[in-house]
Amino acid sequence: MTEKRYKSLKEFYPFYLSEHSNLTSRILHFIGSLLAVLLLFTAVLFHDLRFMIGIPIVGYGFAWVGHFFFEKNKPATFQYPAYSLACDFILFWDLLTGSQPFKVKK
Repeated sequence: MTEKRYKSLKEFYPFYLSEHSNLTSRILHFIGSLLAVLLLFTAVLFHDLRFMIGIPIVGYGFAWVGHFFFEKNKPATFQYPAYSLACDFILFWDLLTGSQPFKVKK
């Protein structure tokens, strides 16, 4: 069986959401994305690029803990790095604005 190849971000996002349905995983993704954004702002604010070293560490660190220990699946980052990164921030925004709930009803 061949794996589906996504041709657009719009087509990929529902798959991404299905891989991020666990409450704890969503919270960890949210925290990781928030910390990554804060590190970026800190790097710009203080004109210190050393803060940028932490961006992938906190961003992926929190997310991967969510995948490996709570979702029990492989992060989409490995197969769809650009779509997955974009969807991380789309989900972050959707959670922040309430468009997506932290707790998914099954």
